[in-house]
Amino acid sequence: MVEKSNIYTKMGDNGETGLVGGTRISKADARIDLYGEVDELNSWIGIAIVNLAEGPFKDEVTYLKKIQCYLFDLGSNLACEADQRENFKLPKLNKSVIEELEKTIDDLDSKNPKLTTFILPGGSRSSASLHLCRTVCRKIERKMIQFGINHKEDLPVHAAPFMNRLSDFFFVIARSVNVRMGIKEEPWKP
Repeated sequence: MVEKSNIYTKMGDNGETGLVGGTRISKADARIDLYGEVDELNSWIGIAIVNLAEGPFKDEVTYLKKIQCYLFDLGSNLACEADQRENFKLPKLNKSVIEELEKTIDDLDSKNPKLTTFILPGGSRSSASLHLCRTVCRKIERKMIQFGINHKEDLPVHAAPFMNRLSDFFFVIARSVNVRMGIKEEPWKP
């Protein structure tokens, strides 16, 4: 269990924040932006959970809460200097998390109609919120790759594949929710 700090410390009043290992950096740093985006995705998932709780989606809600925990694991590693991560014994994403996502994607997608065209995000409120999670997830993936390129720093192990699979998961679950609710998907009409 990671110990939680006080809500306010006043140490960030001058535009800096501390990483887990103690390094002080600007709140405008790309690293802060990146794990802030992970936090935003987690909040959007919270909205999706609230929307899904209004329907027969108990298993989906349970799994989304699990994903929220994985995102906290990822965020804690992004908030720590790469050379300090082992010292703090931060929870890590492992390959089994990605395999679990792949299995869940396959299970959900096997019940979805085959796509013959692009579809518009939407349908139900629940599905629309999951599509929003998908797009935020893709944004994080792009920023994560750029961060790794610009900073010559290793990203947390399995971070990029996890985000890539997670966005696929959000696409499939958004479709699945509409299917289970009997809501027809709207095709893109160029």
